[in-house]
Amino acid sequence: MPQLLAITGSPSAHSRTAVVADHVLRRLSHAGFTTEHLSVRELPAADLLSARRGEPEIRRALDAVAGADGIVIASPVYKASYTGLLKAFLDLLPQDGLVGKTVFPLVTGGSLAHVLAIDYALRPVLSALGARHVTAGRFVLDSSVERGSGPDRLRPEAELDLFQAVDEFAAALRGAASYATEQPTAHPTAHPTAQPTALAATP
Repeated sequence: MPQLLAITGSPSAHSRTAVVADHVLRRLSHAGFTTEHLSVRELPAADLLSARRGEPEIRRALDAVAGADGIVIASPVYKASYTGLLKAFLDLLPQDGLVGKTVFPLVTGGSLAHVLAIDYALRPVLSALGARHVTAGRFVLDSSVERGSGPDRLRPEAELDLFQAVDEFAAALRGAASYATEQPTAHPTAHPTAQPTALAATP
């Protein structure tokens, strides 16, 4: 089963974005996927901002991205875009850091006026990093996250809409996994005009 990683880029310790991302991970976990949550705010700030890729916690975070088949990229809207904290982490990835991966963009904000932040701010950088498939994703209003004495939860209508997108993401992941499994392994073959010991390049 594909490995999934949620990366949240909110600087807040009481992040609505993290709440929504956790809802996504629970849905995917119940569907049988192995999931992990990386909160960028918990990485050492000096190492993150100085791009110290070799430091242990930064290295582990980058290895988690490299080992994941699917990535949930989640951020609140700050100044009509994703956060600088998330940008600092994405800048640590190699240029092909998302190659072969299916990515689900997730953005939270206080107004539907920011809904285009997914397509005009986040999606281009995900494509630039080589993501195999960036799914439709979702924008979730801050007001959809209900807080009280118990666990934070989503309003039912927001949860239903979110889970529809999550199920589409899961289907895309399964499709990518099936495609990879079905591809034949290439083997070098002898070139008809070559000497017996020579091998032609695989077409």
